[in-house]
Amino acid sequence: MKKGYSKFLILWIGNLISQIGGGLTAFGLGVYVFQKTGSAATMAIVTLLGFIPTLILSVPAGVLADMFDRRILMMTGDGLSAIGVLYILICMMNGECAVWQICLGVFVSSVFSSLLEPSYRSTITDLLTKEEFTKASGLVSLAGSARYLISPVIAGLLLAAYEIKLLLVIDICTFFVTIIATAVVKRGLSDSRGDKRPGFMESLKEGWRAVYTRKGVLQLIIISSCMSIFLGVIQVLCEPMILSFADSKTLGFAETVCALGMLVTALIIGVIGIKKSHASVLGLSLAMAGVFMICFSLKENIYMICLFGFMFFAMLPIANSSLDYLARTNIPDALQGRVWGFIGFLSQLGYIPAYALSGVFADRSAYIMNISVGRGSAFVISIAGVMLIITSLMSLFSKKIKNLETGEEKD
Repeated sequence: MKKGYSKFLILWIGNLISQIGGGLTAFGLGVYVFQKTGSAATMAIVTLLGFIPTLILSVPAGVLADMFDRRILMMTGDGLSAIGVLYILICMMNGECAVWQICLGVFVSSVFSSLLEPSYRSTITDLLTKEEFTKASGLVSLAGSARYLISPVIAGLLLAAYEIKLLLVIDICTFFVTIIATAVVKRGLSDSRGDKRPGFMESLKEGWRAVYTRKGVLQLIIISSCMSIFLGVIQVLCEPMILSFADSKTLGFAETVCALGMLVTALIIGVIGIKKSHASVLGLSLAMAGVFMICFSLKENIYMICLFGFMFFAMLPIANSSLDYLARTNIPDALQGRVWGFIGFLSQLGYIPAYALSGVFADRSAYIMNISVGRGSAFVISIAGVMLIITSLMSLFSKKIKNLETGEEKD
């Protein structure tokens, strides 16, 4: 068990570094595009084009994770995703980079990154015992928070003295570190699935049946998809909301302080885990996140934004760890890759309307109410907070989700 957890920690460190590098690029490109266009909608389009390939390809990537060596898929996806970032860097070195070139580079990088998530989550199951799942989930949430916690403050400081090209170079360098970490984990880790494996289409059908026949898991996916809508809204609109009255350095500081909330709770969960009542914990954490989301958008006050942003992000590792545990413990090990592919696809569908429409709604709200784009963004964020509170009720009152606590839906 200790050896498995040690390998997980190596893999997690690689993922942490990758998240920091990706966060530097995301922050820098967001500031670059907003300063170039002044439009929240244009920023959202760049985010959307970087997200769609990961969403669409998550299901086939999950099937591949059950057909081939998951560590090789992770190394391939991580290494080739550097191509898109390198393309943007080359464009910037040859002069001013057009928005369409940024969109293309982000899109290409996302295509290869799609191989990572199902293989990464499946490898965690390969390495750990059931008792270690929530601790691992807390650390995974911590790594995910790094792009909001560590990256913004580093990027904000670097952008104050250097050009965005430095951020892209750093991101490209992190790919080598994560590939090495994955290679170390791969060493000595046997593949227990055997040589006789179903074909691609058969695996695809098995993955869908595993999700569809488990109604509690299906409800978890619906909740997760709703979460992704509202989280997508705040991801897209927090930058124009703050940049409308502050500079990029202040934005980086604010994003880091807000993401500290994820650090605190992710560390706590990583150490002690969540012992019981995962369904109730999930519902309550989502309800509180909705309340803090509304408060986050109330005023153009950086201290108030940081306070409630901190509290909002503090709820996310709690919700994600509870959701992850309920799903993971009700999925057979042999189906982990393809099922996580379907879960990743369905649960993240909400990001599409969030990324595609939140910027448009913010710009439109600002025009109709004769306010700044920043306040229009804040208005849309507050509406999303109300909807998140309503979503939390599904978890609190669903009997099928509560039944997942005892593993009643597992084969």
